[in-house]
Amino acid sequence: MRILYTLFLLLTMTTVLHASDGDSTTTKKDGKLSIIPLPAIASNPTNGWMFGLAPGASWYMGDPETTHISSGLGTIIYTTKKQWIITAKTNMFLANDSWNLLGDWRYFITSQPTYGLGTGPQSAKPTNPGSITYDPSLFSSPIPDEQMMDFHYLRIHETVLKRYQSTRFYFGLGYHLDIHAQIEDRLLDLDSIPPVITSHYAYSRSKDFSPEKYTTSGISLNTLYDSRDNAINPYHGRYAFVNLRVNPAFLGSDQSSSLLWMEYRDYFNLSQKRPRHMIAVWTYGWFVTSGNVPYLDLPAVGWDQFGRSGRAYTQGRFRGEDLVYGEIEYRVPLQRNKETFGAVVFVNTTTASYRDGDISLFEYLDFGFGTGLRVMINKKSRANLNLDIAWGEGGASGFYFGINEAF
Repeated sequence: MRILYTLFLLLTMTTVLHASDGDSTTTKKDGKLSIIPLPAIASNPTNGWMFGLAPGASWYMGDPETTHISSGLGTIIYTTKKQWIITAKTNMFLANDSWNLLGDWRYFITSQPTYGLGTGPQSAKPTNPGSITYDPSLFSSPIPDEQMMDFHYLRIHETVLKRYQSTRFYFGLGYHLDIHAQIEDRLLDLDSIPPVITSHYAYSRSKDFSPEKYTTSGISLNTLYDSRDNAINPYHGRYAFVNLRVNPAFLGSDQSSSLLWMEYRDYFNLSQKRPRHMIAVWTYGWFVTSGNVPYLDLPAVGWDQFGRSGRAYTQGRFRGEDLVYGEIEYRVPLQRNKETFGAVVFVNTTTASYRDGDISLFEYLDFGFGTGLRVMINKKSRANLNLDIAWGEGGASGFYFGINEAF
Protein backbone atom coordinates (compact mmCIF):
# COMPACT_ATOMS: atom_id res chain seq x y z
CA MET A 1 0.00 0.00 0.00
CA ARG A 2 2.86 2.39 0.75
CA ILE A 3 4.21 1.94 -2.77
CA LEU A 4 0.81 2.50 -4.38
CA TYR A 5 0.19 5.58 -2.24
CA THR A 6 3.53 7.14 -3.15
CA LEU A 7 3.01 6.29 -6.83
CA PHE A 8 -0.32 8.16 -6.64
CA LEU A 9 1.48 11.17 -5.16
CA LEU A 10 4.10 10.98 -7.90
CA LEU A 11 1.59 10.93 -10.74
CA THR A 12 -0.55 13.66 -9.17
CA MET A 13 2.45 15.91 -8.64
CA THR A 14 3.70 15.30 -12.18
CA THR A 15 0.37 16.44 -13.62
CA VAL A 16 0.52 19.67 -11.61
CA LEU A 17 4.11 20.38 -12.58
CA HIS A 18 3.50 19.75 -16.26
CA ALA A 19 0.52 22.09 -16.16
CA SER A 20 2.82 24.90 -14.99
CA ASP A 21 5.87 23.90 -17.00
CA GLY A 22 5.69 26.95 -19.20
CA ASP A 23 6.14 29.23 -16.21
CA SER A 24 8.78 27.28 -14.30
CA THR A 25 11.15 26.02 -16.97
CA THR A 26 14.62 27.51 -17.26
CA THR A 27 15.10 28.95 -20.77
CA LYS A 28 18.22 29.42 -22.83
CA LYS A 29 17.68 33.17 -22.90
CA ASP A 30 17.93 33.67 -19.17
CA GLY A 31 19.24 31.99 -16.06
CA LYS A 32 16.05 32.00 -14.04
CA LEU A 33 15.96 29.59 -11.17
CA SER A 34 13.71 26.58 -11.69
CA ILE A 35 12.56 25.07 -8.37
CA ILE A 36 10.69 21.80 -7.93
CA PRO A 37 9.19 21.83 -4.40
CA LEU A 38 8.87 18.08 -3.86
CA PRO A 39 7.03 16.97 -0.73
CA ALA A 40 8.81 14.16 1.12
CA ILE A 41 6.49 11.37 2.20
CA ALA A 42 8.05 7.95 2.66
CA SER A 43 8.54 5.12 5.11
CA ASN A 44 11.28 2.65 6.00
CA PRO A 45 12.23 0.54 9.06
CA THR A 46 15.11 2.83 10.06
CA ASN A 47 13.26 6.17 9.98
CA GLY A 48 9.61 5.20 10.25
CA TRP A 49 7.34 7.62 8.42
CA MET A 50 9.10 10.69 7.01
CA PHE A 51 7.43 14.02 6.30
CA GLY A 52 8.87 17.23 4.93
CA LEU A 53 10.23 18.87 1.82
CA ALA A 54 12.87 17.67 -0.64
CA PRO A 55 13.17 20.50 -3.17
CA GLY A 56 15.32 20.37 -6.28
CA ALA A 57 16.57 23.34 -8.26
CA SER A 58 18.38 24.01 -11.55
CA TRP A 59 19.77 27.15 -13.11
CA TYR A 60 22.44 28.49 -15.49
CA MET A 61 25.25 30.74 -14.26
CA GLY A 62 26.30 31.70 -17.80
CA ASP A 63 25.40 31.27 -21.46
CA PRO A 64 23.73 27.84 -21.77
CA GLU A 65 25.66 27.28 -25.00
CA THR A 66 28.96 27.29 -23.11
CA THR A 67 27.91 26.65 -19.50
CA HIS A 68 26.60 23.42 -18.00
CA ILE A 69 23.45 23.54 -15.93
CA SER A 70 23.87 23.91 -12.15
CA SER A 71 21.75 21.96 -9.71
CA GLY A 72 20.91 21.77 -6.05
CA LEU A 73 19.03 19.30 -3.86
CA GLY A 74 17.83 19.80 -0.31
CA THR A 75 15.79 18.11 2.41
CA ILE A 76 14.02 19.21 5.55
CA ILE A 77 12.49 16.05 6.98
CA TYR A 78 11.06 14.97 10.33
CA THR A 79 10.29 11.34 11.09
CA THR A 80 7.98 9.49 13.42
CA LYS A 81 11.10 8.25 15.22
CA LYS A 82 11.88 11.85 16.23
CA GLN A 83 14.67 12.31 13.69
CA TRP A 84 15.64 15.44 11.77
CA ILE A 85 17.33 15.15 8.37
CA ILE A 86 18.48 18.48 6.91
CA THR A 87 20.69 18.59 3.80
CA ALA A 88 21.83 20.98 1.08
CA LYS A 89 23.85 19.61 -1.86
CA THR A 90 25.01 21.60 -4.87
CA ASN A 91 26.88 21.13 -8.14
CA MET A 92 27.48 24.56 -9.69
CA PHE A 93 29.19 25.61 -12.93
CA LEU A 94 30.23 29.24 -13.29
CA ALA A 95 30.11 31.07 -16.64
CA ASN A 96 31.80 29.16 -19.48
CA ASP A 97 32.38 26.28 -17.04
CA SER A 98 35.39 28.19 -15.71
CA TRP A 99 34.83 26.88 -12.18
CA ASN A 100 32.98 23.90 -10.69
CA LEU A 101 31.80 24.20 -7.08
CA LEU A 102 30.67 21.12 -5.13
CA GLY A 103 28.84 21.45 -1.82
CA ASP A 104 27.55 18.88 0.67
CA TRP A 105 26.10 20.21 3.93
CA ARG A 106 24.15 18.00 6.33
CA TYR A 107 22.78 18.07 9.84
CA PHE A 108 21.19 14.93 11.26
CA ILE A 109 19.56 14.14 14.57
CA THR A 110 19.07 10.54 13.73
CA SER A 111 19.34 6.85 14.42
CA GLN A 112 20.74 4.27 12.02
CA PRO A 113 21.75 0.64 12.24
CA THR A 114 25.31 -0.49 11.69
CA TYR A 115 26.29 -4.02 10.73
CA GLY A 116 29.97 -4.21 11.58
CA LEU A 117 32.82 -3.88 9.13
CA GLY A 118 33.35 -5.70 5.86
CA THR A 119 30.98 -7.44 3.48
CA GLY A 120 29.94 -11.06 3.77
CA PRO A 121 28.03 -13.06 6.40
CA GLN A 122 27.81 -11.75 9.96
CA SER A 123 29.42 -14.98 11.20
CA ALA A 124 32.64 -13.91 9.43
CA LYS A 125 32.84 -10.69 11.47
CA PRO A 126 34.38 -11.08 14.94
CA THR A 127 32.87 -8.80 17.57
CA ASN A 128 36.23 -7.94 19.13
CA PRO A 129 38.61 -6.36 16.58
CA GLY A 130 42.05 -5.86 18.04
CA SER A 131 42.90 -5.73 21.71
CA ILE A 132 40.81 -3.79 24.22
CA THR A 133 40.65 -4.05 27.98
CA TYR A 134 38.21 -6.97 28.16
CA ASP A 135 39.22 -10.60 28.16
CA PRO A 136 38.15 -11.90 24.71
CA SER A 137 36.94 -15.13 26.32
CA LEU A 138 34.25 -13.11 28.15
CA PHE A 139 32.76 -11.61 25.01
CA SER A 140 29.23 -12.40 24.00
CA SER A 141 28.56 -14.48 20.93
CA PRO A 142 28.35 -12.57 17.63
CA ILE A 143 25.75 -9.84 17.98
CA PRO A 144 22.78 -9.55 15.62
CA ASP A 145 23.23 -8.11 12.14
CA GLU A 146 21.47 -4.86 13.00
CA GLN A 147 23.05 -2.70 15.72
CA MET A 148 21.00 0.46 16.16
CA MET A 149 22.82 3.70 16.98
CA ASP A 150 21.62 7.21 17.87
CA PHE A 151 23.79 10.20 17.00
CA HIS A 152 23.96 13.82 15.89
CA TYR A 153 25.92 14.51 12.72
CA LEU A 154 27.24 17.68 11.12
CA ARG A 155 28.90 17.61 7.69
CA ILE A 156 30.35 20.62 5.87
CA HIS A 157 32.08 19.70 2.60
CA GLU A 158 33.02 22.35 0.03
CA THR A 159 35.23 21.79 -3.02
CA VAL A 160 36.35 24.45 -5.50
CA LEU A 161 37.73 23.31 -8.88
CA LYS A 162 39.26 25.45 -11.63
CA ARG A 163 38.94 24.41 -15.27
CA TYR A 164 42.24 23.86 -17.07
CA GLN A 165 42.22 26.04 -20.21
CA SER A 166 39.60 24.76 -22.70
CA THR A 167 39.78 21.11 -21.63
CA ARG A 168 37.24 19.25 -19.52
CA PHE A 169 39.79 18.80 -16.73
CA TYR A 170 39.44 20.58 -13.39
CA PHE A 171 41.83 20.86 -10.45
CA GLY A 172 41.14 22.24 -7.01
CA LEU A 173 41.02 22.17 -3.24
CA GLY A 174 38.36 21.29 -0.71
CA TYR A 175 37.60 21.52 2.99
CA HIS A 176 35.76 18.72 4.79
CA LEU A 177 34.39 18.67 8.34
CA ASP A 178 32.56 15.72 9.92
CA ILE A 179 31.41 15.81 13.55
CA HIS A 180 29.55 12.93 15.19
CA ALA A 181 28.26 13.67 18.69
CA GLN A 182 25.92 12.24 21.34
CA ILE A 183 26.58 8.74 19.98
CA GLU A 184 24.67 5.99 21.74
CA ASP A 185 24.95 2.26 21.01
CA ARG A 186 21.58 0.86 21.97
CA LEU A 187 22.87 -2.73 22.23
CA LEU A 188 25.99 -1.88 24.22
CA ASP A 189 25.89 -3.34 27.76
CA LEU A 190 29.20 -3.36 29.60
CA ASP A 191 27.67 -4.48 32.89
CA SER A 192 26.13 -7.74 31.73
CA ILE A 193 27.99 -11.06 32.04
CA PRO A 194 29.31 -11.59 29.49
CA PRO A 195 29.36 -7.94 28.32
CA VAL A 196 27.59 -7.10 25.05
CA ILE A 197 30.14 -5.26 22.91
CA THR A 198 28.97 -3.57 19.72
CA SER A 199 31.07 -3.28 16.58
CA HIS A 200 31.25 0.50 16.94
CA TYR A 201 32.37 0.39 20.57
CA ALA A 202 34.99 -2.30 19.99
CA TYR A 203 36.45 -0.50 16.98
CA SER A 204 36.49 2.88 18.77
CA ARG A 205 38.25 1.48 21.83
CA SER A 206 40.79 -0.48 19.77
CA LYS A 207 41.64 2.63 17.70
CA ASP A 208 41.68 4.99 20.70
CA PHE A 209 38.62 7.04 19.74
CA SER A 210 35.93 8.17 22.13
CA PRO A 211 32.83 6.03 21.48
CA GLU A 212 30.62 9.06 22.23
CA LYS A 213 31.98 11.87 20.03
CA TYR A 214 34.66 12.41 17.37
CA THR A 215 35.70 14.91 14.73
CA THR A 216 37.41 14.56 11.35
CA SER A 217 38.56 17.80 9.73
CA GLY A 218 40.72 18.04 6.64
CA ILE A 219 41.60 19.46 3.26
CA SER A 220 41.60 17.70 -0.08
CA LEU A 221 43.37 17.74 -3.42
CA ASN A 222 40.99 17.09 -6.30
CA THR A 223 41.11 16.21 -10.00
CA LEU A 224 37.95 16.10 -12.11
CA TYR A 225 37.24 15.19 -15.72
CA ASP A 226 33.66 15.88 -16.81
CA SER A 227 32.57 15.67 -20.46
CA ARG A 228 28.90 14.90 -19.71
CA ASP A 229 26.42 16.92 -21.73
CA ASN A 230 24.21 17.38 -18.65
CA ALA A 231 25.12 16.76 -15.03
CA ILE A 232 21.50 16.26 -13.97
CA ASN A 233 20.59 13.60 -16.53
CA PRO A 234 23.47 12.75 -18.89
CA TYR A 235 22.88 11.30 -22.34
CA HIS A 236 26.58 10.93 -23.16
CA GLY A 237 30.04 11.74 -21.85
CA ARG A 238 32.31 10.58 -19.05
CA TYR A 239 32.92 11.60 -15.48
CA ALA A 240 36.03 10.83 -13.41
CA PHE A 241 36.82 12.28 -9.99
CA VAL A 242 39.76 11.74 -7.62
CA ASN A 243 39.76 13.21 -4.11
CA LEU A 244 42.68 12.79 -1.71
CA ARG A 245 41.62 14.01 1.72
CA VAL A 246 44.17 14.66 4.47
CA ASN A 247 42.86 15.07 8.03
CA PRO A 248 45.64 16.48 10.25
CA ALA A 249 45.22 16.77 14.00
CA PHE A 250 46.11 20.48 13.89
CA LEU A 251 42.90 21.15 11.89
CA GLY A 252 40.78 19.60 14.63
CA SER A 253 40.76 15.89 13.77
CA ASP A 254 40.90 13.55 16.74
CA GLN A 255 43.66 11.64 14.93
CA SER A 256 45.61 12.32 11.74
CA SER A 257 44.54 10.24 8.76
CA SER A 258 43.98 10.32 5.01
CA LEU A 259 41.30 8.97 2.67
CA LEU A 260 41.26 8.41 -1.09
CA TRP A 261 38.11 8.56 -3.23
CA MET A 262 38.20 7.50 -6.92
CA GLU A 263 35.04 7.59 -9.04
CA TYR A 264 34.14 6.89 -12.68
CA ARG A 265 30.89 7.11 -14.66
CA ASP A 266 30.18 6.40 -18.33
CA TYR A 267 27.16 6.39 -20.63
CA PHE A 268 26.73 4.16 -23.69
CA ASN A 269 23.94 5.05 -26.12
CA LEU A 270 22.01 2.20 -27.71
CA SER A 271 20.14 4.38 -30.21
CA GLN A 272 21.27 7.45 -32.15
CA LYS A 273 17.70 8.68 -32.47
CA ARG A 274 16.85 8.18 -28.80
CA PRO A 275 19.91 9.05 -26.69
CA ARG A 276 17.87 8.36 -23.56
CA HIS A 277 18.04 4.67 -24.51
CA MET A 278 21.36 3.74 -22.92
CA ILE A 279 23.44 1.74 -20.50
CA ALA A 280 24.97 3.77 -17.67
CA VAL A 281 27.89 2.58 -15.53
CA TRP A 282 29.06 3.89 -12.15
CA THR A 283 31.89 2.74 -9.94
CA TYR A 284 33.89 4.17 -7.07
CA GLY A 285 36.58 3.12 -4.64
CA TRP A 286 37.03 4.65 -1.18
CA PHE A 287 40.08 3.80 0.92
CA VAL A 288 41.74 4.67 4.23
CA THR A 289 45.29 5.35 3.08
CA SER A 290 46.92 6.30 6.40
CA GLY A 291 46.15 6.61 10.09
CA ASN A 292 42.93 5.71 11.85
CA VAL A 293 39.50 7.01 10.88
CA PRO A 294 36.51 7.07 13.29
CA TYR A 295 33.97 4.32 12.78
CA LEU A 296 31.15 6.43 11.33
CA ASP A 297 33.59 8.25 9.01
CA LEU A 298 34.91 5.03 7.47
CA PRO A 299 34.06 4.35 3.81
CA ALA A 300 30.44 3.16 3.65
CA VAL A 301 27.82 2.60 0.98
CA GLY A 302 25.18 5.30 0.68
CA TRP A 303 27.50 8.08 1.89
CA ASP A 304 28.44 9.45 -1.56
CA GLN A 305 27.58 13.13 -2.10
CA PHE A 306 23.97 12.55 -3.13
CA GLY A 307 23.47 9.32 -1.19
CA ARG A 308 22.47 7.28 -4.25
CA SER A 309 24.70 4.21 -3.96
CA GLY A 310 23.54 0.91 -2.52
CA ARG A 311 19.92 0.90 -3.60
CA ALA A 312 18.22 -2.02 -1.77
CA TYR A 313 20.26 -1.42 1.39
CA THR A 314 20.11 1.05 4.25
CA GLN A 315 22.68 3.84 4.35
CA GLY A 316 25.90 2.49 5.88
CA ARG A 317 24.87 -1.16 5.45
CA PHE A 318 28.40 -1.99 4.23
CA ARG A 319 31.37 -0.28 5.83
CA GLY A 320 35.11 -0.90 6.01
CA GLU A 321 38.61 0.54 5.73
CA ASP A 322 38.40 -0.14 1.97
CA LEU A 323 35.23 -0.16 -0.12
CA VAL A 324 34.55 -0.64 -3.84
CA TYR A 325 31.12 -0.12 -5.37
CA GLY A 326 29.83 -0.79 -8.88
CA GLU A 327 26.48 -0.31 -10.60
CA ILE A 328 25.09 -0.74 -14.09
CA GLU A 329 21.72 0.64 -15.17
CA TYR A 330 19.69 0.11 -18.34
CA ARG A 331 17.61 3.20 -19.21
CA VAL A 332 14.85 3.22 -21.80
CA PRO A 333 12.08 5.68 -22.86
CA LEU A 334 8.57 4.28 -22.61
CA GLN A 335 7.01 6.44 -25.36
CA ARG A 336 7.68 6.29 -29.07
CA ASN A 337 8.08 10.02 -29.71
CA LYS A 338 8.01 11.65 -26.27
CA GLU A 339 10.42 11.77 -23.36
CA THR A 340 7.98 12.14 -20.49
CA PHE A 341 8.04 8.54 -19.22
CA GLY A 342 10.99 6.21 -18.93
CA ALA A 343 12.09 3.14 -17.02
CA VAL A 344 15.30 1.70 -15.60
CA VAL A 345 16.61 -1.69 -14.53
CA PHE A 346 19.76 -1.83 -12.41
CA VAL A 347 22.12 -4.10 -10.52
CA ASN A 348 24.81 -3.08 -8.03
CA THR A 349 27.46 -4.74 -5.93
CA THR A 350 29.59 -3.73 -2.95
CA THR A 351 32.72 -5.15 -1.37
CA ALA A 352 34.36 -3.85 1.80
CA SER A 353 37.35 -4.89 3.88
CA TYR A 354 37.77 -5.48 7.61
CA ARG A 355 41.52 -5.40 8.18
CA ASP A 356 41.54 -6.43 11.84
CA GLY A 357 38.93 -9.08 11.14
CA ASP A 358 40.89 -10.62 8.23
CA ILE A 359 38.21 -9.82 5.64
CA SER A 360 39.92 -8.58 2.50
CA LEU A 361 38.55 -6.49 -0.33
CA PHE A 362 36.72 -8.62 -2.98
CA GLU A 363 36.56 -11.60 -0.60
CA TYR A 364 32.79 -11.10 -0.45
CA LEU A 365 30.43 -9.34 -2.86
CA ASP A 366 26.93 -8.25 -1.83
CA PHE A 367 24.47 -7.56 -4.66
CA GLY A 368 21.35 -5.50 -5.09
CA PHE A 369 18.99 -5.14 -8.04
CA GLY A 370 15.81 -3.32 -8.92
CA THR A 371 13.69 -1.38 -11.34
CA GLY A 372 12.21 2.08 -11.52
CA LEU A 373 9.96 4.60 -13.25
CA ARG A 374 11.12 8.00 -14.54
CA VAL A 375 8.92 11.03 -15.21
CA MET A 376 10.59 13.98 -16.94
CA ILE A 377 9.15 17.15 -15.43
CA ASN A 378 11.48 19.70 -17.05
CA LYS A 379 12.54 18.95 -20.62
CA LYS A 380 15.19 21.66 -20.82
CA SER A 381 17.03 20.67 -17.64
CA ARG A 382 15.98 16.98 -18.08
CA ALA A 383 15.01 16.81 -14.42
CA ASN A 384 13.29 13.52 -13.64
CA LEU A 385 11.14 12.36 -10.82
CA ASN A 386 12.20 8.82 -9.97
CA LEU A 387 10.49 5.95 -8.24
CA ASP A 388 12.70 2.90 -7.59
CA ILE A 389 12.13 -0.45 -5.94
CA ALA A 390 15.17 -2.55 -5.06
CA TRP A 391 15.97 -5.87 -3.43
CA GLY A 392 19.17 -7.22 -1.91
CA GLU A 393 20.62 -10.15 -0.06
CA GLY A 394 19.36 -11.31 3.32
CA GLY A 395 15.86 -10.01 2.66
CA ALA A 396 16.99 -6.40 2.19
CA SER A 397 14.69 -4.14 0.20
CA GLY A 398 14.22 -0.45 -0.41
CA PHE A 399 11.80 2.02 -1.92
CA TYR A 400 13.18 5.32 -3.24
CA PHE A 401 11.42 8.49 -4.35
CA GLY A 402 13.44 11.48 -5.48
CA ILE A 403 14.56 13.78 -8.25
CA ASN A 404 17.23 13.41 -10.97
CA GLU A 405 18.98 10.24 -12.06
CA ALA A 406 20.87 8.16 -9.53
CA PHE A 407 24.10 8.94 -11.38
